[in-house]
Order: sequence, then structure tokens, then C-alpha cells
Amino acid sequence: MRIEKLYRKLEDIIEVRMYDIEEQDLYQPAPQEFDVPAFPFETTLNTITNDIDVFIPHNDGEDFIVHRLGLSALLRGHVKAEDVAGRLLSKVSPGFYEVLAEALKEVYQTHKTVKMRFYYHYQEKLSRFSNVTILYDMDKLILVSDHRDNREHKLTSSDEEKYDEKANLIEYFSQTGSYYKINDKYTWTQGIYNIINRSREENDEYYNIVFDLVIPEDRPLIEKILKILDNGQSSYEAVIRIKTDDGYLKYIEVNLYSKFDEDGSLISRYGLMKDVSTEQNRKITRPVDFLLKGFKNNKKLALMIEPLNTKQYEFSEGFYNLIEIPPSEYSHSREVLANIVEDEVKLKLIEFLDGSNDELNVNFTYKVHGDENYLKNCDLYIERFEFGTEIHSIGFLTDLTEEYQKHLELVEANEHQKVLIKEVHHRVKNNLQVLNSFLNLEKRAYRDKPSIIIDHMQSRLSSLAILHEKTYNTTDFKNINLKEYISDQDSQLRSLIGLRDGIEFISEVDDDLNLTIEVITPLLLVIDELTMNAIKHAFPDKSVPDKKIFKRIKRIDAETGKLTLKDNGVGIDNPEKITKNLGCEIIKNLTKQLDGHIELYEHENGTGYKLTFPLDMEHTIEG
Repeated sequence: MRIEKLYRKLEDIIEVRMYDIEEQDLYQPAPQEFDVPAFPFETTLNTITNDIDVFIPHNDGEDFIVHRLGLSALLRGHVKAEDVAGRLLSKVSPGFYEVLAEALKEVYQTHKTVKMRFYYHYQEKLSRFSNVTILYDMDKLILVSDHRDNREHKLTSSDEEKYDEKANLIEYFSQTGSYYKINDKYTWTQGIYNIINRSREENDEYYNIVFDLVIPEDRPLIEKILKILDNGQSSYEAVIRIKTDDGYLKYIEVNLYSKFDEDGSLISRYGLMKDVSTEQNRKITRPVDFLLKGFKNNKKLALMIEPLNTKQYEFSEGFYNLIEIPPSEYSHSREVLANIVEDEVKLKLIEFLDGSNDELNVNFTYKVHGDENYLKNCDLYIERFEFGTEIHSIGFLTDLTEEYQKHLELVEANEHQKVLIKEVHHRVKNNLQVLNSFLNLEKRAYRDKPSIIIDHMQSRLSSLAILHEKTYNTTDFKNINLKEYISDQDSQLRSLIGLRDGIEFISEVDDDLNLTIEVITPLLLVIDELTMNAIKHAFPDKSVPDKKIFKRIKRIDAETGKLTLKDNGVGIDNPEKITKNLGCEIIKNLTKQLDGHIELYEHENGTGYKLTFPLDMEHTIEG
């Protein structure tokens, strides 16, 4: 028996999938604890096709008294009305209590209607599903359920194997279809209409009836696919999301093929499509997955996507490592605040959650599992921002416990070590503020190009994560070997962008080039920005082979270093224009912070930059 819950934001519905569950197993004998009056119109209610279940809130919504269950629910559960009425839901049906309690409590407290959809799977097949509406009326919680059974006839054991084989075949092909396009006209098979939940219409040959239903978040992917296929690639496979005219969100696997003549002109296009909405093991890749992947192996720094949304949030592994609760057991709510030691921090967090401001940065002590003797020191940064017409949030949670403990141990031996924990806090805070500033600039500059923001965010996050991880276990912030950092940075760039776009990163760094934390942080960010600029402008044609970005970093004298970064791209037609874009403005600001000098130059096969910078800057800590 397995139960999975998921909130579908686009439909504003809670989806529940129950696997290999016999509904009679969800009920168990329980003593009647409450007298409930007979429900009016009982005979009438039992004649309608929908189930009407009624619950009475108990203990301020922590549990619910069963007033009545619908007739089909009683029949499927093999129970009688008198066996469930007057019982607590948590005792008579712990399984349904686990699934329904949160939604019932929400409706009870807010009086707002909540919608749920239940899928019942048996032997890896969808056997039944129900659309459920929960509403509050007459001081009671009322569930209206519309049940649909995929098996209308009972099978004998001798027929069961044949039925399953035929049913699987019919079910597969009914949700699989194809189309072809010749001379700008489409031809669609019946399976496509099964997928989009409608019948044929007169004008279907004149437009792509599937792509027309793609949700806004996936439209850039469709544009990318069509552009690739129009430019000579013969096939492409992807998974897209559509919203049908009757409101259902579906995941569609598409395999598209293009046929070209000898001159490279498109002759026809052919496509195979399959509805994979019920394939739970399928991994759908989204832009946010790349960001979370960048934090996958970081146990002390957590990326928090939508931390202010209790229904639709995603955190990297570091978050669950810090609170020591597996993702499958964690429920995101304000209850987590109870484990924060400092009352003033709790108050700040509550005020922030209630919308007092758009940014929060606090340090606090966290009681793991509520244990007063098991404490962790944390730094939390969250920003609330507007994107399009919706409010979103992003945050970073850092486990500073080891640094804090090392500081306490070292402070007794050396008074100078008192600055260690402040240095760590200051470093993390500054890095996140730099990241936040870049994000705000690019949200305004590239509002209609989210893929650029994602690529830039990935690169910067990876560089800061490398810097953060490598300096975690050191107290020497004046002698950091640059060559190790550049090697790791190249590996990250190769993984995130190089393999995707076919770009090779080549670096040469002097072995003995040791820099301070004040120099290496802006230097790595400058290299990031120069690299992203080169990727964006030097290689507009993604299909060109042998794309390379070369870096050479060396010591000029005892006080000065030099970075040369060049590409073998198309060069620059208008140097004045390129030096005024957002990326170059960021580079200039970082160069100023580095107290360096940068210049643009053109070489025989591409574009390059030369940056001179000091090898040492004054090492200070603010407030």
C-alpha cells in the first residue's frame, strides 16, 4: 500500500494517488464516541450518483466526527452506516484521515472550498478516480465526490488474464497518437483527439492542435524545438505540458521528425505523441531542476525555491540535512518555527511571513527534533519578489554549526580567532547580496528571456558554492590557491553548459598563485561574467564545432596578476555596443571592486579581454 500527494498549482487542486489499496482495508472497527442526529434527506441522497460525506469538526479541527458517508463509499468499504457514524475519522479510517486531515482543517479554518482528485491504482493500472470538492456549510464539512470506475464489469478468474492484455493494449493506443504536416496542412489520428479530450473540428488541419494547448511555462521549449527542427536537425524528443479545453493538465511525450530535400528545405514533419501523465516514475526536467542540481552535494548550504509557499516548494538536500528530517516525512508549515531558540527571530520571521517586508536575513539557533541539547547555528536569507503577475520567493539556508564550534574552541587559545565566526557570516552574507543584486538587474533586463537568467544564475551559484565549500574548513583567508578554484570552476561550466552547447574550456594558471578571499571572490565572478558574455555573443550558431574559451592567469610581478580570456568565436562588429550591455556593466563594477583594469581586444579568430589586478588587498571585516 502506497499513498502519494501532490499539489497541482495550475489547476489549484490536490492530487492523491493510492496504490494497491483495497478500500475495505481503509476502515477498521472503532467505538462510537458521539451521538449524531439522523441526516435529513438520507433516502434522497442515496439515490444520486455523487457521494455526499459529512464531517463535524472536533477539537478545533484536529480531528473530525463522521456524520454520514455516501452510499458508494459504504459499499466499497464493506461497512454499514451505523458502523462509522459518531466515530472519529482518525480511528475509524486512519488512512483517509492521513489523506484528508490537512485539507479538511484548511476548509474549516478558512471556509474556502478545496478541490481534490483521487486516483486508485491496482496492479499498476488506473482502476478508478474521483473528483472531490470540500466545502463548509451549516458548521459542517461536506465532501461531494464524483466517482468514475475504469472497470464497469466484474471478471471471472479465467477471463482476467485475457482482459488485462486487451485492456492494456487499448489503454495504450487510446492515449497515443500521431500527425504529419505537408504543405502547411496537418493530418491528425484519433489518438491525438483522445489525448486532448475533444472531437475533430473543421479547422484542425490549419494549426497544431496540441501545441496550441501548451501551458505558458513550456512555450519557450516549443519555440526552441521548432527552431531546431527548422534548422536541419531531423528529430527531437521532449516532454511538454498541456492544459485541455476541459481543464485537465497533462504531460505529453513528443517525438518529432523532419524530412528535408537535397537543398535542405523542409518537405514534411511527422510526430508521435503519448500521454504520460500517470507514469509516476518519469522525471520531467524543468529549469529549477538545474538550480537544485547545483546544490545536490552541498550538505551545509541549501537552496530554497518558494519557501513562502506551503504547498508548492522545493528545497535542496542541504535543508533536510540541517533539520535531519527526510523529504518524504517533512511537511512545510509554520510549525518549524517552534524549534528556533531566539524569540526575537521567531517574531521577525512571523512578521516577514505576514508580508511586513520583501527581504529577511537572520542568524538563529535551531533545536533539531526539538531537542534542547542538540543545537545548530544557522544563517537564513529569503527574498520575496514579483515575476509577471505572481509573487515568488527564493532563499538560502546555511549551516554554520561547525564554524561556530571551531570558533568557540579556538577563542580560548588565541584572541585573534574571535573574528572567525564573524568572517564566515560576513562572507556568506556578502556573497548572497552580490547574487541578489545580479538577479534583480537581470530580472529587469531579461524579463522575456528566462533561459539567460537561468544560465547566469547556474554559473554564479556554482562559483560561489565552490568558494563557500573550499573555504569552509580554513582559517587562512589570505593564501587561497587560485589554480584549484579555476579547475573546479571549469568542471562546473563544462557540466552545466559545455556539454550542452559543445564548448571546450581550457585554462592555464600559475601553480604558486595564492590570493586573498577579497581578491578571489570578485575575480571568480568576473571570469563567470566574461565566460557567459563569450557564450552569448561569440557562438550564435550552436551547431558550429570546435568552440573554445581559453583562460591564462599568471603573475606579472610581486604585486600584480594578469587574466587573459579569449574565444575563437565570430568576433565583434560593434565594440561600443557590446561594452554597454548589462553583462559588461556588471564586469566593470566587479573590476572596480577588484581595484583592477580591464580592456577589450580583438585577435585573429575571435574576441578577448585582458584584466590586470592586485594580488593582495587589505583584509578587513565590517561590523
